[in-house]
Parts: sequence; structure tokens; C-alpha cells
Amino acid sequence: MTRPSSHTHFDFARLTERERYKILIGTVIPRPVALVTTVSQDGIPNAGPFSFFNVLTHDPAIVAIGVENYSDMRFKDTARNIRETGEFTVHIVDDALVSQMEICAIKFGPEVDELKEAGLDTTPGLMVRSPRILAAPAALECRRHTTLQVGPAREIILGEVLGVYVRSDAVDPSNLHIDQQIMDAIGRMGGHTYTRTRDQFDAKTLTPEEWAARGL
Repeated sequence: MTRPSSHTHFDFARLTERERYKILIGTVIPRPVALVTTVSQDGIPNAGPFSFFNVLTHDPAIVAIGVENYSDMRFKDTARNIRETGEFTVHIVDDALVSQMEICAIKFGPEVDELKEAGLDTTPGLMVRSPRILAAPAALECRRHTTLQVGPAREIILGEVLGVYVRSDAVDPSNLHIDQQIMDAIGRMGGHTYTRTRDQFDAKTLTPEEWAARGL
């Protein structure tokens, strides 16, 4: 039997906010990346990536994104637009989109259209007003369900998924199988590091009967 490695314990009550952040982004990996589009009340589109993101349940279909406020507690454009319109679209980021996603992460002012700066072609949303990025392998059109104010610096936005677009060459409509290799999604690691999802393996959970039949 392999001898277990030793571990270092960190008491979060003794760490600063920045130290807690560094530990979390280095351990909770890889994290999916949501490239979120919204539109302001004045009709100005906005796009920003978030790696504090995941799907929480399928019935109802709920996704969550964690949005950090500015240091002076002002809302970022994404949070403000969702509060004002109640709508947003989550795009899954593939390897081909990384460079343009990083442009959308630049802290532009609210008057700047990140989608235009990044050269991303879009089309109007079907079930929401936020634009859909055509190059993304999947897009989840969402309506705000709940906003949780979890601290002065961050809020968690829960969105109900109203509909999903998936690249036609990546999905089989007859059985809803989605080809993970064609999706080519990326994940966020610690620091400035990302990972690709091309190295995959299967691990099937056994039923109790299958486990008993092993006779071990």
C-alpha cells in the first residue's frame, strides 16, 4: 500500500481575503469558464469571463456564477446588467476562444463593447436579449433566478436555463449525446493557467449488485 502524503492545514480564519482566494483557485481545479454576455438598459452589450461558475441542478436547470465587485463596491457591468434586465447568456469557452475571452476580461469602462474589441461575431438571443457568441461551442440562455449577497465583495447569481444552443456537429439530437472532443472546452487552474480537456478517461460507477459480483 502506498504511504499517504503529508498535508499542510490552513485555518481560513487566520488568512487574508487574498490568501483564501489563492488557496481556493489552486485547489478547486479545473473550473469551467463561463463567458457571460449581457446587455445594459441602454442597449450596450457586455461580455466577461468567470471561472467561479458551474451548473447546480437540472430540475429546475440552474447555473451559478460568482461575480466580484470592484474595490469601491461598485457592481461590475455583468452584475449590474443582470440586476437591471434579469437576463444573461453563458457561453462555454473552447480552446479556440481563449485569446478573445482574455480580451473580454480586460477592465474596460461600461461604454466599451468587449465583443467588438475581441472581434466576436454575435447574433441576437432567442429567449433573452443578451447576444449569443457564434463561435462558442455552447450557449445557455438564462433568466436570473436568485442573487445571493455573500459578502461586501462578491455576489452569487443563480440563473435558470431557458434554452441551450450546442454546435450541431457536437450533438446527436436523437439521443442528446454531446461529443466532448468536439466541444474542446478549457478549464481554469490557479494563477494565469488553463487546461485543455482533450485527455479524457471513463470511470463507470458500479451498482451494488455489480460490486457484490466482484467477489472481492
